[in-house]
Amino acid sequence: MSEDVSRYLRNIPSMDKILSLEWVQDYYPMIGRKAVKSLIESVLEDFRASMLSGETKEVDIERLMSDVKKTLEKSSKKSMRPVINATGVIVHTNLGRSCLADEAIASVHDASRCYTNLEYNLEAGKRGHRYDHVEWLLCQLTGAEAALVVNNNAGAVLMCLTALASDGEIIISRGELIEIGESFRIPDIMALSGAKMVEVGTTNRTHLYDYERAITEETRLILKVHPSNYRIVGFHSEVGREDLDKSCPFKRIVGNGRSWKWHFGGFINL
Repeated sequence: MSEDVSRYLRNIPSMDKILSLEWVQDYYPMIGRKAVKSLIESVLEDFRASMLSGETKEVDIERLMSDVKKTLEKSSKKSMRPVINATGVIVHTNLGRSCLADEAIASVHDASRCYTNLEYNLEAGKRGHRYDHVEWLLCQLTGAEAALVVNNNAGAVLMCLTALASDGEIIISRGELIEIGESFRIPDIMALSGAKMVEVGTTNRTHLYDYERAITEETRLILKVHPSNYRIVGFHSEVGREDLDKSCPFKRIVGNGRSWKWHFGGFINL
């Protein structure tokens, strides 16, 4: 380290001096003194690194304080802000998906401002289940015998695969082994479920007979995955879920003198 650089480094204001500035202390109520100090440290470290690398030749106090203020200002603001959806996609995952109706917003407000019977059965006077509030409604909407709410679609997929196919095989087209979102990959979810993945067809073309040939006594599900945010064009073919559901070979499989119903794993919209 040259003598000039060493002298310049000593001219950088100390942490205590910066923290004592009135405009810096204005951020204490917003994000806390500890967070303010941590953010200033990161700015000072970047500034020192810039000087040691030769990128910065002298201490510009005005620029340093400007960087500190920009960093504090950015961290003190709410990270989520209203935006205009001009993408043409109504249910846009990156933009928060669908907007809530006023009635839904009012219900969230009412339930959040006080204690509720989230997991308490008022009639029985003892602990209840949070799913009791939505299960009946979901069953009415879907016709299902029972319902369970999970946090996201990945959780729902994992739950279904584990419950229905952890002891067997799941058939899926090679053209549907997708990755979406934050490294969400169908093969990884399949592995976590404990089921064995059976790939059929090719990347660009999968036919009904590919599924038919892959069915064995160990088959538990056919997984049909919507590509969602990509498409294959040109020399391409796939089997629709309606064709899979209507095809006789998938309705019942008979083997070893016994028969069992075939579970059809429906459409997954990721």
